[in-house]
Order: sequence, then C-alpha cells, then structure tokens
Amino acid sequence: MSKLFDKSAELRAIEIPHYNCAQSVLIPFAIEAGIDPETARRIAANFGGGMKRGSVCGAVTGGLMALGLFEADDAQTVEAYHERFLSKHSGCLNCSELLQINEESGGAKKPFCDGLVFECVSLVEEILKEKGRI
Repeated sequence: MSKLFDKSAELRAIEIPHYNCAQSVLIPFAIEAGIDPETARRIAANFGGGMKRGSVCGAVTGGLMALGLFEADDAQTVEAYHERFLSKHSGCLNCSELLQINEESGGAKKPFCDGLVFECVSLVEEILKEKGRI
C-alpha cells in the first residue's frame, strides 16, 4: 500500500472529527501537493454524501479534485477516471444508487464507503503515475 492509501485509511478511522469520503480522498493528495490538509478539508466539506444530497459519490468528486491538484484535468483523463470507476460499479456514480446496491446485497455502509474511498485513492494514484505527475 502507498503512503497516500495509508493516509486515507488513517483519516477514515478517525471518528471525531469525521472525515467524509471526499475529504478522505483529497487530503492525502493535498499533502503530497504541499497544500495544508485543513484547507483541503474545508474545500471538500460539502462533497461528502454525494454533495450532501445523494448525487455524485464524494469519493469520486474527491478524486476529481485530487486530479485537478496535479493538473490532470483534461477531458480524456477525467473520462478515463470515470470509466474505471463506472466499470466496477454497474455504471453508477451516484452515492444514493451505490448505497442502495450495497444495501440490497446486504453490505454495511461504513465498510462499503471506506472501500470506495480506497478505490478512488488508488485510481487517482494510478492515473497520476501513468502521467508522471507523482
């Protein structure tokens, strides 16, 4: 496991303050980019829980923010990121749909969301390594 993954896992294990899925993806990359983690926490505060309304998964949006930090924001890169995620999740990006599928299969929410966070950290890291950005 990478230091980015390890930092993300550390954040997800903290109960107070709670780090949402977007924060848990963004903060390790922010630290890598030399950005204060508290600033990254505040930036991603409203993106957890699908922008607090069940929309696009916070782990996914946190990953998009992380890609942007390293100027990996061209349409092809963003599309590749989305496609890699979608291919593993029945074509779903929305928090509410992902949680519903998980619930229907008998999964618990916290481990499922943790898994999405770790998956998005790994995807971003993979893409950034492919592009020579980290």
